[in-house]
Amino acid sequence: MTRYLHAKSIILSDREVENAYLELREDGTFGQILEEKPAGDILDYSAYHIGPGLVDTHIHGYASHDVMDNDFEGIKVISEGLLACGVTSWLPTTLTDSTENLDAVCQTIGQHAGQETGAKIQGIFLEGPFFTEKYKGAQNPKYMSDPSIEKLDKWHQLSKGLVNKIAIAPERAGVKEFISFANSKNICTALAHSDATYAQAEAAVEAGASIFVHVYNGMSGLHHREPGMVGAALNLKDVFAEIICDGHHVHPAAADIVVKARGVEGTVLITDCMRAGGQGEGDSRLGEFEVIVKDGTARLKHNGSLAGSILELIQAVEHIVDWGLASLPDTIRMASLAPARSVHIDHICGQIAEGRAADFIVVDDKGRLQATYLDGIKRFG
Repeated sequence: MTRYLHAKSIILSDREVENAYLELREDGTFGQILEEKPAGDILDYSAYHIGPGLVDTHIHGYASHDVMDNDFEGIKVISEGLLACGVTSWLPTTLTDSTENLDAVCQTIGQHAGQETGAKIQGIFLEGPFFTEKYKGAQNPKYMSDPSIEKLDKWHQLSKGLVNKIAIAPERAGVKEFISFANSKNICTALAHSDATYAQAEAAVEAGASIFVHVYNGMSGLHHREPGMVGAALNLKDVFAEIICDGHHVHPAAADIVVKARGVEGTVLITDCMRAGGQGEGDSRLGEFEVIVKDGTARLKHNGSLAGSILELIQAVEHIVDWGLASLPDTIRMASLAPARSVHIDHICGQIAEGRAADFIVVDDKGRLQATYLDGIKRFG
């Protein structure tokens, strides 16, 4: 039987339809949006907004599990847990690690992707290992090197084509050739953990790089005589800028600058969440490093550096709305459509459209999550 949801508004990619009815087909896909009350079974969400399920394109772990554990049972737990964060699609994200470990993780995910029963795996993000030690953050410098086309090709093959995003430092040797190869495989090149000059970042973008990873964090800052990576992220054309809006990584005013510079279309809300997400305070680990989680942050025990986050993507939405940086519809788009577009999966997820899988969220006026639906079935709330 066809079902309808009555919502205060339905957030689409290009507009918001108020006081409308969203059809859910029996096959788990979206049907039509109606402004007149239809005949049939109607679920009342008239006090709430319906938006596309959120898309986290940069997340290392959650619920005490990490992608680098190389355990698909753990990845399934992450997948289930993400539904409580409003996330219905995600890219399992690796760390800078040994070639052997990265080989194994790519192979494991490639063999088992599709078996997860929560948020859907829509690719793999390789965060490293082709970075610069100066801005290593919580990445292990002993595994860093210049970009290797051979390694990327192997990871892509082992993952059965799931690798669709890789981050590199643009000042490394061989960047132009590497980006050209990545583009040939439809792998999006992101720029991160880098001391690059503005010119070096610009050259990488001209070669085809298109994403700046967690802007401000792990990169050369903006100076009036050397704009650096931050200047490039804010000023270059046709690029996406990720930001971690947990209130710790980036000041609200700094986040506002990104949103104003890049617009809703080019601003990507991410979490960079690690295994401690959803677990409260205490000891944890990120890769080979010990971490302490306290006061809303995850930090390396040995030097106090931020070690990813414990942010949930729906919390980033709440923060942007609370800080007054964007409207609720635009904020939802920065956490769904923009990330999907940044890695070329917006034909699969990130927007409500007829015939698409009915993956969506229900939120109140402040962006607080009320329910998460996957394939038209309520899975959280």
